Amino acid sequence: MKNYLFFFFLLFSTQLSFAQQSALKPIEVTDMLKIKTIGKPQISPDGLHVLFSIMEIKDDVDKKGDFTYVTQLYLGEIKTKTYRALTSGKYSISSPSWSPDGNSILFSRDNGNKSQAYIMKLNGGEPMALTSSSKGVMNPIWSKDGQFIFYQERKSLKEYLLDSLHNPSKSIPSWNIEKPKLDANVYAFSSKADPNGSLKEVRAYLYQNEKDKKAKVINRLNFQEETTTTGELPIYLLFKMAVDGSGKPILVNNPYARWADWEETSKGIIAIIPVDTLTHPDRVLDHKIVLYNPSNNQYRTLVEKNGFAYSNINLSPDGNFLSYVETSSTVVQNVTFKVLNLNNSTTLDVPIDRVITQIKWSENNENIYFTAQDRGGAPFFVYNVKSKKVKQITSEVDGILGFDVKDENLIYSKTCIDNPSELYVNDLQGTSESRFTAENTKWLAGKSISKPIKKSFVNKKGYRVDYWLMKPLNYQSGIQYPLVVDIHGGPSAMWGTGEASMWHEFQYYASKGMGVVYGNPRGSGGYGSDFLAANVKDWGAGPMSDIMQMTDLAVKEGWVDTTQLAITGGSYAGYLVTWMIGHTNRFKVACSQRGVYELSTFLGEGNAWRLAPRYFGGYPWEKTARTILDRESPLTYVQNIKTPLIIFHGENDLRTGVIGSETLYKSLKIMGRDVEYVRHPDASHEITRAGNNRQRIDQMLRTYEFFSRYLQLN
Repeated sequence: MKNYLFFFFLLFSTQLSFAQQSALKPIEVTDMLKIKTIGKPQISPDGLHVLFSIMEIKDDVDKKGDFTYVTQLYLGEIKTKTYRALTSGKYSISSPSWSPDGNSILFSRDNGNKSQAYIMKLNGGEPMALTSSSKGVMNPIWSKDGQFIFYQERKSLKEYLLDSLHNPSKSIPSWNIEKPKLDANVYAFSSKADPNGSLKEVRAYLYQNEKDKKAKVINRLNFQEETTTTGELPIYLLFKMAVDGSGKPILVNNPYARWADWEETSKGIIAIIPVDTLTHPDRVLDHKIVLYNPSNNQYRTLVEKNGFAYSNINLSPDGNFLSYVETSSTVVQNVTFKVLNLNNSTTLDVPIDRVITQIKWSENNENIYFTAQDRGGAPFFVYNVKSKKVKQITSEVDGILGFDVKDENLIYSKTCIDNPSELYVNDLQGTSESRFTAENTKWLAGKSISKPIKKSFVNKKGYRVDYWLMKPLNYQSGIQYPLVVDIHGGPSAMWGTGEASMWHEFQYYASKGMGVVYGNPRGSGGYGSDFLAANVKDWGAGPMSDIMQMTDLAVKEGWVDTTQLAITGGSYAGYLVTWMIGHTNRFKVACSQRGVYELSTFLGEGNAWRLAPRYFGGYPWEKTARTILDRESPLTYVQNIKTPLIIFHGENDLRTGVIGSETLYKSLKIMGRDVEYVRHPDASHEITRAGNNRQRIDQMLRTYEFFSRYLQLN
């Protein structure tokens, strides 16, 4: 009788579990619109509250049927884990921060046109606008004493030259503007514009045409932005302004000095500036860290090293130490994380060979907390200045997207296997994590997801390669399924369960009956400098070998239909997809997004052109380098491509440029191959991550629809 009851209970439990699973719905393409992203948290000075932002996708009230990103500010109580919105409406906020006394919050709001700085009192009341800049302000931040704020304005070089308020002497930069035979004085017009007048009047007339957008004159090397070309060089003015509104904003820096980063100290301002002050900034790759004395307008060099640039400077609370990141200007390698003793000029190297993503000092000046890309995740680490040792606190399974630390509280936004973004609270040992928000948890409760399993192998060069395998949703043993091989870009990007950008796409493919395999072939970030540089002069064959090995290992699992293989990827991965189908016919169908296909023309068409000399050792006019560029270009092997291919590119993508994709499409079309080309109007390189949401949905659906023509999909 007992055995019968046990069997009945087991059968009932199994049926109930199956019914519960069946009630869950698969991830749909429009679920992308439900994903909310939690911004970097900031703990209040008293340690009781936390400030953070939430970005969500909403219906665009100005464009019917379209969607827009909106970011609002939230305040949470750490003890109770409750939170409420501080801002609302259709305009987004950015750069939020606590005042040093914890009584006010500073942020910027875009207002649909020009972003301005606002202050909100914690004890209530509407936000108060501090600035009314005609150019808009960026990156507002409190002064150390809380009596002032700093903010930036962006102007063009020509605008600043003619700015009688902030540049009354009409000073010109020391560096060459690279306008042949002329210096910056050519823009200091006092003459009227007359096409039939003197040479000065003709120049004034020509400049007026530039202002009126009738001509675009380019003398810069880096003339390609993300979506447009420009001959203008941006100048960033740093202002200091009293919070109580007394006095006018004060220009802190000479904008010609081009501060890349800065930090306020009791002895002046520590800043990062170009090493060469005579050469056009587009050509200066090396930077140095300096101490600027506002009283005498003098700079003192703190750190300088030939062939290197610096970023991410952070001053210890006592002002005695400065942490920073050192990056090679020309060589493919990871950054070096360093600490400078400002009292004796000695430096320490933090022993970690990874890409550092965020840094903060402890209040007692003894520890540096940071996050870094590591083996598919972005864990939280602590470095002790005295012991000189690094300790990993959280798992590389997850990705810490932003964090703050105070007392014993560690608060962070995180992405993980079953949730793209939430806020969490933990202790500094990483042993008591609890979830703070439920912005995605709520809607995901009704969804069924496929969980990736991490695997690895050792490749032909002796490197361990990590990859992740996801079974299709509602997988059943004994049935074989299509498999999509998804590749990351960069080439130095890193994928894994701690990377949020692909969470929805992977789940969508799994919901359509496809298995998914993705990983980090040689050249990826998160595995050290040797691994990062393992694809130098080898963008194609070596990484392809790693991708094919993870594909073969997925097939060996037994549930993959080897006649139903698809491959996709964007940016560098668009390159690699096209390279691979030019060297193998194993894939039934392929998708290449915003890729680079001809490395010689990439020099001219994309703003990421420095990848060419950095990875391939030279330029197309140099014989040795040209041989390598031709050998590594997918278009060299275009005649071998038999795999049906859909090509995507944003109409305004100037990171990789569109010429290569047009050439690839036209070549395949001439040869009568199965090919389709999709251009998204106004779209940039970021279309699939931060682009127009209808276009993001469109690209995913078109990929699925194209795959369905050749694969047996749901």
